[in-house]
Amino acid sequence: MASAPNNEIALKFRFFQVYKDGRVELFNPHNQKIPPSDDPVTGVQSKDVIISSEPQVSARIFLPKLKSPSQKLPLLLYIHGGGFLMKSASSPAYHKLCNQVAGEADFIVVSVEYGLFPARPIPACYEDSWAVLQWVASHVNGNGHDPWLNDHADLGKVFIGGDSAGGNISHTLAFRVGSIGLPRGVKVVGVVMVHPFFGGTKDDEMWLYMCPTNSGLNDPRMNPGVEDLARLGCERMLIFVAEEDYLTVAAKSYYEKLRRSGWKGTVELVEKEKENHCFHLLDLDGDKALEMRHKFVSFLKQD
Repeated sequence: MASAPNNEIALKFRFFQVYKDGRVELFNPHNQKIPPSDDPVTGVQSKDVIISSEPQVSARIFLPKLKSPSQKLPLLLYIHGGGFLMKSASSPAYHKLCNQVAGEADFIVVSVEYGLFPARPIPACYEDSWAVLQWVASHVNGNGHDPWLNDHADLGKVFIGGDSAGGNISHTLAFRVGSIGLPRGVKVVGVVMVHPFFGGTKDDEMWLYMCPTNSGLNDPRMNPGVEDLARLGCERMLIFVAEEDYLTVAAKSYYEKLRRSGWKGTVELVEKEKENHCFHLLDLDGDKALEMRHKFVSFLKQD
């Protein structure tokens, strides 16, 4: 007969607790999902694609209304937030956000569906997101697996973006692009990080627990050094922070380290006063969310 579960709590973090028998309980999974669709208002189409079956990695692609059958469009790889353990590319807020950005910026958006803790501990999120970026890059010669990307993606104009955990993952991808590279003809122009997670807060121990293979508080994925920042594989970066967000101190530290790292790109920090972490996702049509998205879209379309 199986032994009864041990309900004594061994560890407790912001988003979950761990019992003595090793079970992990998430406090607020927040994993509501909606299907892809064709938006009759914006003309944006969306669909889900499988990147890998083992491990299971997928993405949701958003294609804006085309002006001509042969039109080529820049591409944004978007990585959702959720503390590395919640949310999805098909969460209602992220679906709506990517739909809006695709329509307003006239960009193809590829929204990453990466593995979540505890089913797939960190670094699954980084590896899955890198796999999706490589999959996107495989379309550079027009002979990849997806016809939308083959026919309409301009992979000389790729951007990476994400919020919270997704902002952190965006940094790691930019570092890998600068260190490992992508196929000839694929260029990451810029990176947008919205209220990104980095080390230096009360959540450090949580990230370390979620990543059993971590290298401590100075793990470069959580707390990148100036030597790593100098190698970012993009030309420009936009970092959003919110005044009342506890992650803002760490994001500003990242910004200052990047400025003195010797990196050759340009970086801009935009702070929204009297707002908290990822406030825009609570009301994507609110005035402050619209203001943030306008800045985001302007950055993408900047020549």
